[in-house]
Amino acid sequence: MPSGGLAEMLEDLGGSGWRCPGSTDDELTGMLDRWQAVISWAESARLGLVRELLRRDALPGHAGVMPGDLPDTWGDGVSHEVSLVLGSSLPAADKTVLLAWDLEARLPGIGALLADGTLDLVKVRVIADEFRVLGEEKAAEAEKRLLDELYKLKDQAGLTAGKLGRLAQRITDAVDPKGAKERRERAEREEARVRFWRQHGGAAGMVARGLPADDALRANAAIDERAKAYKKAKLYPKARLDQLRVLALLDILNGVSFAARAAKAAAERAADAAADADAGADGDSAPDGDGPDDEGPGDDGPGGDGGWPGDGGGDPRPGPGPAAPPGEIPDPGLAARTNLTLPLATLLRLAERPGEAPGLGSLDPALCRDLGDAAARSPDSEFCVTITDPYGYAVGHACARPPRKTGRNRKRGSAPGGGRDGPPPGTWAFNRQDTAGPPGGYGTWRLTLPDGRELTAELEPVPVYDCDHRRESHAYKPNDALRHLVQIRDAECTFPCCTRHARESDFEHAVPYDQGGRTCACNAGARSRRCHRVKQSKGWTVTQPQPGWHQWTTPSGRTYTQGPKQYPA
Repeated sequence: MPSGGLAEMLEDLGGSGWRCPGSTDDELTGMLDRWQAVISWAESARLGLVRELLRRDALPGHAGVMPGDLPDTWGDGVSHEVSLVLGSSLPAADKTVLLAWDLEARLPGIGALLADGTLDLVKVRVIADEFRVLGEEKAAEAEKRLLDELYKLKDQAGLTAGKLGRLAQRITDAVDPKGAKERRERAEREEARVRFWRQHGGAAGMVARGLPADDALRANAAIDERAKAYKKAKLYPKARLDQLRVLALLDILNGVSFAARAAKAAAERAADAAADADAGADGDSAPDGDGPDDEGPGDDGPGGDGGWPGDGGGDPRPGPGPAAPPGEIPDPGLAARTNLTLPLATLLRLAERPGEAPGLGSLDPALCRDLGDAAARSPDSEFCVTITDPYGYAVGHACARPPRKTGRNRKRGSAPGGGRDGPPPGTWAFNRQDTAGPPGGYGTWRLTLPDGRELTAELEPVPVYDCDHRRESHAYKPNDALRHLVQIRDAECTFPCCTRHARESDFEHAVPYDQGGRTCACNAGARSRRCHRVKQSKGWTVTQPQPGWHQWTTPSGRTYTQGPKQYPA
C-alpha cells in the first residue's frame, strides 16, 4: 500500500539526482510504478481534507445525511477557500470539491482505488464525471459494474483514461437507458456554451459544448463540404484538410461566401507571384525538387506551390471558381467595445509591447496592430485611452469621443489627420491639445485613427493609490463614470482566484452602504455575483487599505490581497 513511508523509501533508493544507483531496468520501472501509486495516495489524502472542510461548512439541517458523515449541501465559501489555498480557478476548485464529495458519498469503491494507487486522479475524475448524471441508486449499480470489469482485467497497463471513459459511458447508458434521452436534452439545455481562449502558440481556440446532436451533425457535414470544395478548387494547394476545415468554419460563421474566399485566395496568389517575380530577378529562386519539405503521398494534398493564408506562400496560377476584384470584398473591420487592450506605443510603432484580450490572453505586437487597424475600420468601435504607471497600474483614463464642434473648430476646418501638421495617412497618432482637460487630470489629447478621424481624450485620474472622491455618488448605485473607472482599475473580479470580467461583475461596497460605506472608488470593487455572495457570508470580510487593493480574510483567518489590474507594459 502506498504511504509516506513508501515515499521515503523510494526517495532513498533514488539517490542523488534520481540516478537510482545499482538498480536494474526492471527495478527502475518498478519504482516509477510505485511513485505513481504514492501520487494517487497523496491525491486521495488531499481530497480527504477537502471533505472535512465540507463537513465543517454544512448548512443547517444538512450535516451528516450522506455516507461518510458528509452533508448534502454546503456553503459556497468552501470552493473559495480551496481555490485560494491551491491557487486554482473557482471552476477548478468546484470540480475538486465535487470530486472529493463524490468519492465518499456516491462512489466509495472508486475512491478506495485512488487511495491504494490502482487508479490515478485523471482516471477517477473521468469515471466520476460520467457517473454524475446518475441518481444515487443507479450510481451505486454503475460503480459495481465498473469494479467488476476492472477485477476481470489481469493487466490494466493498457487501460488509458480514454478507454476507461468509454467503458464508463457504456455502463451509464446500460444501467439507465430510459434516462439517456433526458440527460442529453438537459445537457443541450443547460450546458450549451461556446468557449474561446488563447493557445500556447498564440493562436486562438474555440469549442462549442452542449450542442443538439442532430444540428451538430449537420453543421459538421457543412464544414466538411465547404472544406472539400476549397480543396477541390485548389484555393490553397498546400493546406491540409484540417486547416481547410478551420477556414471553412470561420468563413461560415463570419458570412464569407465561397466566391469571396476564392477571390481573396486569387488576390493573395497574384501578390505572391509578383513577389516571387521580383525575387527571381535577383537569381535567388530555387528549383523545385523532392526535398524534405515537399509533401509526401500520405499528406492531404498534392505537392507544389501555394500556401496557407498568411504563410508567405502562394500559387501564381489562378484557381478555379468565381473570382472578383479584391475591392469588391468589403472589410467591415472589427467592432471593438472595450474588449481589446492594445498598447498605444505598439500602434504608434514606437515599441513592440504585447496586448491582451479577455478569453484570449496575450496578443503579440503584430496582431495588436492588425486588430487595432481592424477596429478603426469599424464605425461601431469604441476607443478608450488608459495611462499606466511603471508598474502597469491604471492611473489615468479617458473615453475618446469626436471633438465638440465649436466656432474655432469650424474656422480651422478640422481637417482629417490634423491638417498639414497631421500624421501621414494610414497611421495612428496621439498628440497633446492646447486645452487643460479635467481639473487635476492629465490634459486633453487628440487620438487620430488610421483613416484620419480624430477623437478627443480628456484624461482624468484613476483612483488607485489615493482618492479625491471626485466621482463619488451619494446614492447606493454608482454613476456611470465611477463604475467605468472602477472597472478600468480592477479589470476583473477582485477575488484573487476569480477571472470574471469587471463588466460582468457587481459594483460592490467593501463597507456596506447601509453601514456608512461610501459609494466611491476607495470603498468599492468589481465582484462577481458569486464572490459578492461569499463576501457577505459568515466569516468573510473584505477591506481596502488603498483604493485599488482588496484584502480578503477567510473564515479560517487567512488573509489574501488582490491588487489593481497590471496592464501590459
